[in-house]
Amino acid sequence: MSHPPDPPQPDDYAAQAYVPPPDPPVRVPLRIEDWITVATIGALAVITMANVIVRYLTDESFAWTEEISIFLLIVLTMSAGASAFVRNQHIRIELLADSGSPNRQRRLAILAQGITLAFFTVLTVLLARMALDEYNWGDTSPAIGVPTWWYSMWLPVLSAAIALRVAGMLRRRLRGPA
Repeated sequence: MSHPPDPPQPDDYAAQAYVPPPDPPVRVPLRIEDWITVATIGALAVITMANVIVRYLTDESFAWTEEISIFLLIVLTMSAGASAFVRNQHIRIELLADSGSPNRQRRLAILAQGITLAFFTVLTVLLARMALDEYNWGDTSPAIGVPTWWYSMWLPVLSAAIALRVAGMLRRRLRGPA
């Protein structure tokens, strides 16, 4: 086991810059969102490859691949978004979020998580209404003719999953040290 090098003395700074050793990588166990993401990417790859092979060999294309691929891309976006929230890797302006005192950073994190929770809660309600409308009206998909609510019923579920993840993060943040 090697020890990190001693910091250089002030007269050594001109000769070499001290670079601290990197932090060890943080290993986060795979969560349900990660498994959904992996399965979705795998399904997209298989569907796309099958469509390319069939199109190359027969000059025809599967009609259903576009519909299924769009649905899978939406699932991928929502599951990867949930995973990003869990790991605190969502998009933000780090200049504002990570500057200032720890108390200021905590207040900004609480504000951001509160707004995010409100957004995904409203999005869940609106997506559920959309899926219910599609069910009530009996809309069908254009390519394969299945009810569109088969696709859209998963959107409020995934949006609610993100809202629950953010609510858990907000709860931990509020209980944590001030």
